[in-house]
Amino acid sequence: MIDRRKFIQTGSALALGAPAITGFAQQSVTLKFHTFMAPASTVWTKIHKEWMAKVERESGGRIKFEGYPAMQLGGAPGNLYDQARDGVVDIIWVLPGLTAGRFPRTEVFELPFMTNNAESSSRAAWEYYQTNMADEFKETHVLAFHTHGPGVLHSKDKAIKSASDLRGMKVRGPTRQATKLLSAAGATAVGMPLPQIPDALTKGTIDACALPWEVIPSVKVPELVKFHSEFAPGTPALYTSTFVMTMNTAKYQSLAPDLKKVIDNNSGSAVSAWMGKVQEDLDPVVRKMVQDRGNSVHVFGAAETAEFQRLTANVENEWVAEVTKRGYDGKKLLESAKALVAKHSKKA
Repeated sequence: MIDRRKFIQTGSALALGAPAITGFAQQSVTLKFHTFMAPASTVWTKIHKEWMAKVERESGGRIKFEGYPAMQLGGAPGNLYDQARDGVVDIIWVLPGLTAGRFPRTEVFELPFMTNNAESSSRAAWEYYQTNMADEFKETHVLAFHTHGPGVLHSKDKAIKSASDLRGMKVRGPTRQATKLLSAAGATAVGMPLPQIPDALTKGTIDACALPWEVIPSVKVPELVKFHSEFAPGTPALYTSTFVMTMNTAKYQSLAPDLKKVIDNNSGSAVSAWMGKVQEDLDPVVRKMVQDRGNSVHVFGAAETAEFQRLTANVENEWVAEVTKRGYDGKKLLESAKALVAKHSKKA
């Protein structure tokens, strides 16, 4: 027989708890998204904003975003990861390579001639993150990890038709490994975040920059240079950069279970691949645009490509030695990354 007093007490407790449970289930939240990309950039308009809009739709409007491109909330691009970690903002998108040496295992995808397709390489990068370096980003909740299309050389006054043409040229690179490979190829490499490029080209601080096609309109490169040099389609890229989109862990954990699921459904391998594909799909569009402007596009031949590969080969060996010195198995990490790139390239 049910004890009437206990039943009433239990019912009262449930009734008192009900508002909290109901409130959690109907929770709404506004998340601050911060990045260095310009408001007019395709990454902001076609990746970040579309991702935020999809999350908002799938949450029934219970997740909303405040989007802040161009470092509108302050700080430098290299501060973004810490802003997410510390809860200054909720979600960020950044190049881990902007903080040189902080995420050493990430750099494997930035090594010369490692990748040749952004969609498959982004899937490889996500799997590599999960299997080889999840602890490297343990201070935050990672949502996506991806690469862009092949890096291209863009120069002001001198066409780059071989590695020898880089001698005496000051060339901007986005990350530590990119600047190392540019130096190995003969350039005077200058590390520099994306937003600084227009001013540096205008003032002559740099003579050229290394960037994928897709991003160059956002920093006015087509108007500031005359020459562009790329490797042939199907050839592994001179370099790529890796990007992480990550979230403050406490904010993620505070979400109602169904809202966590919305975030989870918009994270991981498929989202990483989509981000890489959107960037690379825009490469030929921008390439045509610069040709229509009258700029010159040079495609390196087999002999020039082989020379670049020969000159930059030791960058890979140096990375292996560096990460091994830091307590990781550099050779194994490199082999893993190459195997994952090959695996996902076959699937593509």
